[in-house]
Amino acid sequence: MEKREKELRELLECVRKCKKCGLWKTRNKVVFGEGPINAKIMLIGQAPGKQEDKVGEPFVGRAGKLLNKLLRKAGIKRDECFITSVLKCFPPKNRKPKKQEIRKCKPYLLKQIELIRPKVIVLLGNIAVEAILGKTKLKEIRGKKFFINHMLFVPTYHPAAALRFKQLEKKIEKDLSIAKAFYELCSNHKSN
Repeated sequence: MEKREKELRELLECVRKCKKCGLWKTRNKVVFGEGPINAKIMLIGQAPGKQEDKVGEPFVGRAGKLLNKLLRKAGIKRDECFITSVLKCFPPKNRKPKKQEIRKCKPYLLKQIELIRPKVIVLLGNIAVEAILGKTKLKEIRGKKFFINHMLFVPTYHPAAALRFKQLEKKIEKDLSIAKAFYELCSNHKSN
């Protein structure tokens, strides 16, 4: 684990120095992600928002507060998850990430996945779904599960969407519950 922790710190430094796209010029802080190196559940969002850009931590604004509530309802402890996003820098005016920004930042995300080695990855919103699964219509694949390289990928709505459309909360909560159930199933299977 020490080697992985060292590599994760090195990756963070690499991201802090990154100038592959123009977002480094306008960001305040890199939002690399947070959580334990041995997290079994990883949550991937779209990009840092204004609040995240100020403090350098993922999901700390209104969407983050809702995510915390939904995690609690699903029986998942936030501090046991690794939480990150496709982009590590705030897109100005909270705009949608551009394809070239996603392309430039994606290797950092893939390296995070490789180092964390989660059992379950919850993809929060279209941008995360498209970046990881290559699918563009979340509505068409939400509720489906994808097994890739011994990991379960659970596509669901971004908490920010549930702030606008309250009825999505139950769907996100259900998907988080599925993620937890799969993780527990893996854990119980290994201990038997």
